[in-house]
Amino acid sequence: MNSLVLFAVVIVYLALLFFVAHHAEKKKSKIWVNNPYIYSLSIAVYCTAWTYYGSIGVAVNQGLQYLAIYIGPVIIIPAWIFINSKIIRIAKVNKISSIADFISLRYGNRRGLGALITLVCIFAIIPYIGLQIKAISETFHLLTDTPTSKNILTDNATYVVIMIAMFAGYYGTRYVDASEKRLGIIAAVALESLLKLIFLVLLGVFVTYFVYNGYSDIYDQASKIADFNAKNTFNGLGGSFNWLIMCLLSISAFFLLPRQFHTSIVENRQEKHLKTALWFLPLYLLVFNLFVFPIAWGGRVLFDGQAVNPEFYSILIPLHFGKEWISVLVFLGGLSSSISMIIISALSLSIMLSNNLIIPFGWIGKFKENQASENTRSITNIRKVSIFILVVISFIFYRYFILDNSLFSVGLISFVLIAQLAPAFFGAIFWKRGSSKAVIIGLIAGLIICYFGLILPQYYFSYNHEFKGFLRELYNTFAIFNIPYFDRISQIFFWSLLVNTGLFTFISVSLKGDYRERNFAELYVDIDKYIQNHENAFIWRGTAYVSDIKNILVRFLGIQKTEQAFRVFNLKYNINNQVETADSRFIKFSENLLAGRIGTASAKILIEGVTKEDKISLPEVLNILEESKENIITNKKLTEKSNELKSLSEKLQIANEHLIIKDKQKDDFLDSVAHELRTPITAIRAAGEILADDDDMPSEIKKEFLNNIITESDRLSEIINDILYLDKLEHGKTPLNIGFNNIIETYQKAVKPLLHLINSNDIHLSLVNLLSVENFHYDEARMIQVFQNIYGNALKFIEEQGMIQTKFLIQNDNLNIKIFNTGKHIPETDLDSIFDKFYQSNNQNIIKPIGSGLGLAICKNIMLAHGGNIYAENSGLGVTFNINLPTNQQHENIKEEL
Repeated sequence: MNSLVLFAVVIVYLALLFFVAHHAEKKKSKIWVNNPYIYSLSIAVYCTAWTYYGSIGVAVNQGLQYLAIYIGPVIIIPAWIFINSKIIRIAKVNKISSIADFISLRYGNRRGLGALITLVCIFAIIPYIGLQIKAISETFHLLTDTPTSKNILTDNATYVVIMIAMFAGYYGTRYVDASEKRLGIIAAVALESLLKLIFLVLLGVFVTYFVYNGYSDIYDQASKIADFNAKNTFNGLGGSFNWLIMCLLSISAFFLLPRQFHTSIVENRQEKHLKTALWFLPLYLLVFNLFVFPIAWGGRVLFDGQAVNPEFYSILIPLHFGKEWISVLVFLGGLSSSISMIIISALSLSIMLSNNLIIPFGWIGKFKENQASENTRSITNIRKVSIFILVVISFIFYRYFILDNSLFSVGLISFVLIAQLAPAFFGAIFWKRGSSKAVIIGLIAGLIICYFGLILPQYYFSYNHEFKGFLRELYNTFAIFNIPYFDRISQIFFWSLLVNTGLFTFISVSLKGDYRERNFAELYVDIDKYIQNHENAFIWRGTAYVSDIKNILVRFLGIQKTEQAFRVFNLKYNINNQVETADSRFIKFSENLLAGRIGTASAKILIEGVTKEDKISLPEVLNILEESKENIITNKKLTEKSNELKSLSEKLQIANEHLIIKDKQKDDFLDSVAHELRTPITAIRAAGEILADDDDMPSEIKKEFLNNIITESDRLSEIINDILYLDKLEHGKTPLNIGFNNIIETYQKAVKPLLHLINSNDIHLSLVNLLSVENFHYDEARMIQVFQNIYGNALKFIEEQGMIQTKFLIQNDNLNIKIFNTGKHIPETDLDSIFDKFYQSNNQNIIKPIGSGLGLAICKNIMLAHGGNIYAENSGLGVTFNINLPTNQQHENIKEEL
């Protein structure tokens, strides 16, 4: 492929990343903000060019060792979630922006320790970044079939690296607060993680199912190669030990690599996103690893006996079959792996370089004199320059030190170096006795072992392949420490961590701890106890004035943000704005405001410069912390009691409101009962008085009055019986006589007595039967009562020549009966009220049949007793009553529950 064409493709691809980053920063839509999948994909920056290309080479050369790079993180994921949730809380409380800040703050916030950790990360990661540049350069020249240029000005990789540095410098330094979330970069990295996975899967499918006939075909052909069996087994005890060590190495890298700390901790927006990462990351690594074996051994079968680098089988296989476009996509996938690693690593290292080396050891004095705008510009420029310097040094390292080394070997050395942070890192969150001196001594000892055991031989060979003289004799002297079955990487990893951890532990328990270290130890290990009141748990005693601290803050935040921060602090702790002296809470609050911009160490230096701290003994610290714990526990209990009382008060208020409603319902009910009883009683009394006063009344008229007395007495009796019956229904005192009945026949029995009234008003009656089965379990007498009450209610509202339609159907496994009548709609606010006792409507059209006013209330309770329901709705030209009755199977379940 033509070099200019491929370079143009790279430019277009980088433009796409710029566009995505710009769009995410500008729009800040839900697609990018607070998206757990974007967060999880950004953590997949773990898969670099080393895993994208190098794992294929390892599968061919070392066999199953490549699996350890993936399996290690998968094994530790549950613990990773637990540990990271704790670290995220610590980081958010203390405005931590890098792993150097995290470790140094825990051990007394000493700038020397922060600087040492920064140097360790730089020396470990620069070769790793150089490795990514090497992958970009070699695959570019492989795809274009051009030799690697010795002149860096004619090497296309030079310009690609410059554009990557520009991208990282622009989007990585948009916020002066290093703890701010960089939405643009994370969005771009997430897209790259997705694309590199898609392109690798595409290649895997092509190799497995188009070049070969599936996994079995590749296996059958590869198994004929002489060393196939040896490469795809653990090769006894030695191979197993080395594989286990490799798993531990990948686990430590998954926690400690600066890019992993940045994406998983600093860029975390919500702790709950870890729950998505819990299953998403293992799935991602599984899919990423799915086609490594077929690509590796499929390439080995194709190129067996040829002098080609197996790390680049992914490029060579499609080229071999003339599928150049697949090779281009694979190249873009590798480019994505490299770019995302370079960007995040350069960004995280630049923050450490500025906050833990350049500012605290050089620029801190100048910041005291400048204005906020000047300081902001200086901090941003320092980080931009740092990014360019880091990328340039990595490029130089690639050109002069690792050209002849494999991707895998360089990556492993970086992993071993970064693993030296493990004792200090894990000790910070789980052990209160760790001290800064122990961390420094243990770390230096581990680094010395790594330097003489790995770094010197690896990169010294780049110039002196014979490796003779004093160094050789020195190495021969230490041969007694060689462990059988362990390879060189495993041995150095084992001895360096053993010495590092041993010294860290021994010195920590031997030395008397510093009060500041012990203070932060409590805040780290017991973060859940202090997270709500962390400023109260910060121990500081001395003399400090708010005005002095304010002058420092203004030089970094500006007057407006500083005053806003003061208002928030005073409101939080109910402090008067006129207070002149600062307490420990204000000191911690001020340090946190500065920490995001210039790092925790520099923030401490600036605040110390305007305050005078008194020394505190360790026993005093422990007493204060104990009192703080007791206060927090007491506050927690008081808060819980207050919440309980508040909840109880709310419940009492709700109960009181219900009682008021019930009392009103009782009054309304008694009024309705009195009204309904008074009507027939008044009619009986009036008829009786007329009969008593007129002895000469004709017998026909007297008989009519006597019939009225009998009729009203019957109505009075019916009202009283319905009230008593409804009360029994509501209290479950009336048993149902459940039988297996035909619902259509029951309906016809119910309607028959009403036919005369229906026909006399010229009302059209229709039946729609959509049932395939008509027999159901119910109390027939009660269902007849329901039908008659609803029809009686319908006759109150229906106009002459109106229509009543009854439809039977099965709906959602229930028998559904819809009774529709034409007429006026029920007010929407009254649709539920019509089933209340003595509900009266103002919309009746004809004289209502004699009744108690309790018909619909009785219907409601009858259907509830059957495990069903009834409700009304306005539809079309009238009203529909929906009756739901459980089917036979549901009825059996209800009977069992009852």
